Amino acid sequence: MRTWGPLTAVCLGTFMLLLDVTIAVVALPDMARGLHASLSDLQWVMDGYALALAALLLGVGAAADILGRRRVHVVGVVLFAAASLLCGVASGPGMLVAARGLQGVGAAAMFATTLPLLGSVYHGRQRSVALGVWGAVSGAAAAVGPVLGGLLTDGPGWRWIFYVNLPVSVAAVWLTLRVVPESRGPRGRRVDGAGTAAFAVCAGGVTYGAVRAGAHGWAETGTLVSFALAAVALVCFVAVERRTADPLLDPRLFAKPAFAGVMVGALAFNGAAFGVMAYTSIWLQTLLGMSPVRGGSVFLWLSLASFLVAAAGGRLLHGVPARFTVGGGLLLIAVGQFCAAGLDAGSTAAGLVPGLVLTGVGTGLVSPGLAGAALAAVEPARAGMAGGAVNTFRQLGYALGVAVLGTVLTSRMRDTLPHDAAHALAGGGAGALRGTFSEHTLRSAFASGLDAAAVTAGLAAALAGALVLALAKPERTGRDTVTKTASPALTEETTAPKR
Repeated sequence: MRTWGPLTAVCLGTFMLLLDVTIAVVALPDMARGLHASLSDLQWVMDGYALALAALLLGVGAAADILGRRRVHVVGVVLFAAASLLCGVASGPGMLVAARGLQGVGAAAMFATTLPLLGSVYHGRQRSVALGVWGAVSGAAAAVGPVLGGLLTDGPGWRWIFYVNLPVSVAAVWLTLRVVPESRGPRGRRVDGAGTAAFAVCAGGVTYGAVRAGAHGWAETGTLVSFALAAVALVCFVAVERRTADPLLDPRLFAKPAFAGVMVGALAFNGAAFGVMAYTSIWLQTLLGMSPVRGGSVFLWLSLASFLVAAAGGRLLHGVPARFTVGGGLLLIAVGQFCAAGLDAGSTAAGLVPGLVLTGVGTGLVSPGLAGAALAAVEPARAGMAGGAVNTFRQLGYALGVAVLGTVLTSRMRDTLPHDAAHALAGGGAGALRGTFSEHTLRSAFASGLDAAAVTAGLAAALAGALVLALAKPERTGRDTVTKTASPALTEETTAPKR
């Protein structure tokens, strides 16, 4: 227990928080029916969690270095559990979205402290083993999410995708308090509250604007105000980070082409690879009549391909520069999305398989290499900042992907259907529309919307892949670089003298 207890405790929290990124995808149609939720509500069910996680990850990590990482981790698990309970008992979409945002706050506290806690406990060969297990658990959470979500939704109901977190949270808190020692970062650091607030407003503003554009248009006043607020917040964030002694993310790092390229790749990755999944799940269940379990199992093609490539790539691609695996993987994701863009009114789930497999192969190449590419682009003292930035940009990219691709989906649907009907169809309301529109019209409209969303995701992945290949050339070389890239985001605790 003393040897592997801390790893078990940390992995329990990691599995929960990453599982909740994708577990809700398959339950969206049932949520829409049970809560009378609109398309925008469903988008925020996904985005509220990812956005809170992305917006607070860097700030909470800095606070944990001061307050104590174990303490912040435990508080995060307790908050995550309480929010999961609120999600399960939600009486309407507003309550569910608010609880999902609270879940994201707890997840940020858990995720920000996960690797620093492992870095403070394990050293040498044990650390390599611990990081390997942690990586496998992270990949398994993404793979299991849609299937477990389908089983729970088809069985006891969609609310149980949140209730299942409660016993796991109790075990994680008990084990963490018992076997994980407290640790802190270097003394003298301060929490960058102004930077955290500015980044949260920027991320929230641009995501809200993208979601609102789907319902009201890109040129609508509220949409433009949201984007303007995000732009002002971004300017404030840059100004604050340039002046503070302990920045969350030093803007000067983006002057390094390699770092900027990797961050573009991280931002595009989750959105391009997974942003269409929510709408595909709605199509599978409400248009093709699949159950949540069968609909969730379709995504196993992506999950299994990703898992197998990531596992094999660790050995077969050892020594290959990360920019080639990340850039090449993004290009494969682009090809996968383009392959998925051939749906029509007569398409079945089988039409998705080639695209899902290619996207999974690309994901298996990108996911393990992103952190290493970021670390190779900065000096060792900024390793923690680079690792945190990668995780932040990935989650922010997912939130933006869900928002933007949903807007693309409904915009294309409006070529065939009236505005309100397009939004109802995209939000899982096919049953209510069948008395007004023919089955062929509904299937054709949704298929064309998914095609447009997949092409958009593919273009984003292709552009990001090209930029990573062109820009992400490591500035450091040698054995030391390879060693450091194997331990992403282990902050200053890795190299600081033990206290």
